[in-house]
Amino acid sequence: MRVLLKLVLDCDPDDAWRAVQSPAVMQAVSAPFMRFRSLEPGGFAETWTEGDHPVAVSAFGIVPAGEQVIRIALSERSGGIRVMKDTGRGLSGLVSAVTAWDHTLAVSSAGGGRTLYRDQLVFEVGGLSLLAWPVYWVFWQWRAARMKQLAPTWAVQR
Repeated sequence: MRVLLKLVLDCDPDDAWRAVQSPAVMQAVSAPFMRFRSLEPGGFAETWTEGDHPVAVSAFGIVPAGEQVIRIALSERSGGIRVMKDTGRGLSGLVSAVTAWDHTLAVSSAGGGRTLYRDQLVFEVGGLSLLAWPVYWVFWQWRAARMKQLAPTWAVQR
């Protein structure tokens, strides 16, 4: 199953790229529906680094959904497209029912100091994928709205 977003954000692509790499932004755009707590010593770093990052997931901050690994890979493609990919997996609880997870976020210039943001989630939840798709779709729409709302605040003083 697949969920797609394509947005133009009111911020510079460099600022959007920093935001995409920020665990704090991930938490801000996911709340209040999903909450993530780092299971790494010292908690979340300021930015995602390549590799595995274990987290505990809860719905609305109160209903445990299990533990998962966020597996980050960063790359740059031609045309100034910067990509972050999460191919993690659920380790326990409800999140372990997801049998395939490929989340790709791409940032590039939309011109005029704005950013073209693309977000694709490809997932499988076995025989429940058709039932899970509307849940992910609604959650991705929420993320899109929050990103559009927060993007103007991501500017770094130069």
